[in-house]
Amino acid sequence: MRNKEMNKIEFNFYKKRPALKDRVRLKRFIETLFIIENRRLNSLTYIFCSDEFLFKLNKEFLKHDYFTDVITFELGTTETDAEVYISGDRVKDNAKLLKNTYNDELHRVIFHGALHLCGYNDKTKKDACIMRLKEEEYLKKYFNET
Repeated sequence: MRNKEMNKIEFNFYKKRPALKDRVRLKRFIETLFIIENRRLNSLTYIFCSDEFLFKLNKEFLKHDYFTDVITFELGTTETDAEVYISGDRVKDNAKLLKNTYNDELHRVIFHGALHLCGYNDKTKKDACIMRLKEEEYLKKYFNET
């Protein structure tokens, strides 16, 4: 039987199923990220989908007419209830473009979505720089844990 803590974070797949190793460890790490950032977490659902699906969400809800790798929707007001949509297609293309591994890029966008929920933004050059530094910090922490 799974306890309540393990139900805080879920991974769902809509036509795309990326290779996510050790999901239990990843969920625990994301919870730790929220603790470090001093943000309460109630529930967080990651939905892995296609470019087409995420493009439709981007256009409908954000009025953006372009592809993106991740969109974060905060659903709650006092504690964090949220959904993070990730396009596996875009992650794959960005990994090639940035000469990064798919695994690193996938984890980067997973942490990116969580960081948005912790109050980080990336609309200005300065904010984007801070976001990248935080992504790198959590990537290093995650991949250097044993």
